[in-house]
Amino acid sequence: MKADLHLHTTASDGRYSPEELVGKAAGLGLEVIAITDHDSVNGVAPALKAAQSFPSLKVIPGVEIGTDVPDGEVHVLGYFINYVDAGLVDKLVELRDSRKIRARKMIAKLANLGVSVEWERVQEIAGSGSVGRPHVAQAIMEKGYVQSLKEAFIKYIGRDGPAYAEREKMTPQQVVELVVKVGGLAVLAHPADIEDLEDLIPRLQRVGLAGIEVYYNAYGKSTVQH
Repeated sequence: MKADLHLHTTASDGRYSPEELVGKAAGLGLEVIAITDHDSVNGVAPALKAAQSFPSLKVIPGVEIGTDVPDGEVHVLGYFINYVDAGLVDKLVELRDSRKIRARKMIAKLANLGVSVEWERVQEIAGSGSVGRPHVAQAIMEKGYVQSLKEAFIKYIGRDGPAYAEREKMTPQQVVELVVKVGGLAVLAHPADIEDLEDLIPRLQRVGLAGIEVYYNAYGKSTVQH
């Protein structure tokens, strides 16, 4: 079975709209995809509707939520969620609002560094999606301060960068519990990037963690096998 269970749309920081993504997935011969936008389920319904034109393609309703840990950030994927659950939708709105506040803080820090980026332009880049650091990075690159998005992260807005700002997050345990509460399966995203993974997994299993992500586009064969 050909599947991709970690896909973002323009509802967060993806390149394609839900409809475009479904069409491309079908064109590639994928049989199952999951829509897992950052802190948003706004791409799920359009993707499910678009998939009606492709009977051989199944779309799984999902989400990816960033969480806070002492040494960084851990992302949790939720699959087969009730994406219209009011409690889930309200919590995701709160998290997206915190992303906007964080982006404004980063823009202020960038200004102090002599890097002029307008909030309005960041909003334009994000469109109707959840504002994220990639959108700020795009605005920095457009102004000519860097040559790539990667350079923007390394030089300015990465976790160790001078313009980095924190945002409100849930704990990994809280997110796993939320995913389970709305009928979903909670999966730890890109686990090779997580410090103290062996300590974290048992704690999350106790509140309902169902699995960990093995195949990720940044992982080579040796990482996958590990």
